[in-house]
Amino acid sequence: MDTEKTLRRDVALANRIIERVGLSTAFGHVSARIPGTNTFLLPTRRSPGFADEAKLLVLDTDGNVRSGDGTPNSELWIHARAYAARPELGSVVHAHPPACVCLTQIGQPHRIVHHQGGAFSGGVAEYDRIGLIRSRELGDLLAASLGNCVAVMMRGHGITTAAADVRTATIAACFLEESADLQLRMLAAAGGDATRIRTFTLDEAERLSDQLSPGIVERAWEYYAAVAQVRPLGGV
Repeated sequence: MDTEKTLRRDVALANRIIERVGLSTAFGHVSARIPGTNTFLLPTRRSPGFADEAKLLVLDTDGNVRSGDGTPNSELWIHARAYAARPELGSVVHAHPPACVCLTQIGQPHRIVHHQGGAFSGGVAEYDRIGLIRSRELGDLLAASLGNCVAVMMRGHGITTAAADVRTATIAACFLEESADLQLRMLAAAGGDATRIRTFTLDEAERLSDQLSPGIVERAWEYYAAVAQVRPLGGV
């Protein structure tokens, strides 16, 4: 019971984090698998900033609501089919961070330009189809695009990150937006010439591939959790 309470608390807090730090506004959602099952916790259909640990829904990988009151987000399939495709996943985050969306629309793939970007040394997948993920079939397509990566950028839409636990998946989303924002700033400073950006080599990036290790995740989680608790909903 204590484990379930902790998971519920972390899921609700993770949803509030992605709203408070600007990865989402009215839309976006974080889920977590209930360990050892094909079910997961997901908030009801509201801004992630309103997530309440006592009101989370339990869904399964076929998209059925197993318990809880309320309506799930129509893009529940992002979560359901990612869990179905990858049994090792413990959490999925879907958000609409602006810098990431900008990269998808200017033909620039994600590049590693700072230390935290090393979290994505294995690559960031791309999903080019426009539109919301409102069906099982589209959920399967997105899961296939994600593959074994930590993150996928969705053109003109947002991102999805996936990891073994909710804290890691949430911090991955935060790091990805930070990385994309820095890349855009560097591109602007270079007059739009991407060849002038000193991106990390594969060897350099791999030396920083520990950026989602437990110690780093816990330190980042502590910070972002504090931000979510003291910053008002929609605050700046």
